[in-house]
Amino acid sequence: MSTTDVSNLKDTIVPKSDQLNADQLLGGPITITITSVRRGSGDDQPIVVHYEGEAGRPYKPCLTMRKVLIFAWGEDGSQWVGKMLTLYNLRTVKWGGVEVGGIRISHMSHVQADVKLSLAVTRGKKEPIIIKRLDATDPTVAARAALDTAARAGMESLKAAWSALPGPVKLSIGGKEGCPAALKAVAVQVDAESSPAPAQEAVAPAAEVIDTATGEVTPAEPIDNHPDNNF
Repeated sequence: MSTTDVSNLKDTIVPKSDQLNADQLLGGPITITITSVRRGSGDDQPIVVHYEGEAGRPYKPCLTMRKVLIFAWGEDGSQWVGKMLTLYNLRTVKWGGVEVGGIRISHMSHVQADVKLSLAVTRGKKEPIIIKRLDATDPTVAARAALDTAARAGMESLKAAWSALPGPVKLSIGGKEGCPAALKAVAVQVDAESSPAPAQEAVAPAAEVIDTATGEVTPAEPIDNHPDNNF
């Protein structure tokens, strides 16, 4: 990517991490399908959950969410494969007394009903936790999970996945606006990260367009609003 191209700077805020980060969920929750589970190398993150389209950033659940997973799905991690989770950023999670946000589970598949339990959040303090049942047989749920996966593979993959959906499912997921903007933003970030650096300095896309006849200045169209991304 050209060092002078500042038309889209979203790639500059993608966390450089070997795991799914809470900041990556600021645009909204994601639904993942688990592909494998293994033990981590440290005591702080002893479980590593791999999922479809993770792009090298597996989910490493915190202690509270590990308790939820084991309570709902059992202690055998191999039995979690194929099951689905919806993850979101709970912005009130604190670290060192400061709200930094943290990944939490809002929905789980393969449970008979909503999961309700009380867990310690701080020493001597418990809070009720409710995890909603995620119906994996619902075509809308499966479609949204597929779109989440496709977005993490880039814009072309997202377009193909969206085009393959039946009209009623599209309407249920995106309404009249079409494919959700949060998914497009993820795809734009992925494409920006994967774009190889040019061998020579390329001429950057103009930040504005100047009509040489009239001198009128028109701002260049942002990537997010490019006609190719309207679907």
